[in-house]
Amino acid sequence: MGKRPGGRLPRRWEEYQLLRQRVIDKLGPLPGVVEREGGRRLAFRDFGGPGAPLLALHGHFQDGTSFERLAREVGPAWRVIALDQRGHGESDRAGEYTRDGYVADAAAVLEWLGLGPAVVLGHGLGGVTAYQLAARRPELVRGVIVEDVGAVVDGDLSFALGWPRRAESPEAFLAGTGSSAPLLAGALREYPDGWGAAVVAEDMVESQRGLNGDHWGDWLAVRKPTLLVRGDRGGVLSGEHAREMTVRRAGVRLVELPAGRGGVRVGDPVGFSGVVREFLGWV
Repeated sequence: MGKRPGGRLPRRWEEYQLLRQRVIDKLGPLPGVVEREGGRRLAFRDFGGPGAPLLALHGHFQDGTSFERLAREVGPAWRVIALDQRGHGESDRAGEYTRDGYVADAAAVLEWLGLGPAVVLGHGLGGVTAYQLAARRPELVRGVIVEDVGAVVDGDLSFALGWPRRAESPEAFLAGTGSSAPLLAGALREYPDGWGAAVVAEDMVESQRGLNGDHWGDWLAVRKPTLLVRGDRGGVLSGEHAREMTVRRAGVRLVELPAGRGGVRVGDPVGFSGVVREFLGWV
């Protein structure tokens, strides 16, 4: 995939876009790679369509494939670009997992594709990246959708250190992860030595430590329309904190749906896609 050339739109670029869409229509989302510092690769999936861009950012342990259903439901009016964030999925591991690094990655993808301003949707880890991108690079963002994460984060992913490294089958690996299995069901890979998660547990622990902290400054700096979605059955984001996020900043719509651990998009996919489509209809 290439970045749109400046100036007058060449015929070859139009032909390329038509060919790209035909490939997506026939084979499914088109994989792409953005090269970052030191040759580090960021992988993404382009779900195609002629519509406005929507950058989708997953949470810890997941990857861009987790947005396949949502991409179908909002397309073709919205062209979903689902990024595998650093250290996740098909993207390379990084030397560090700071907030600045995650935000710079998201900005780099939009700039390389020449697609901004975009609506940016994120869950958990990706949700914080989404509103930080809107605060720090507002020219790239049209609107923000935040799923189940707040302006203050305090989590611990050290439980992942107890997972098996590899197992002989996906079922065997998930059995060794206990109650965490729902987080990983769609994010496993087959390696030469067996099945395992598409992440390195130590990286996830470091990433969560980098995510923890007070992000009110970024949240309050956002000047874009924002949809905040939380699950009302034991999700990460409490009702009290979510309401504070709406009171302290204008332009935020809060929606609560019947879902709990694992995210609203998984717990109530129909309800989630419905509120997202409604938001996209006027943003």
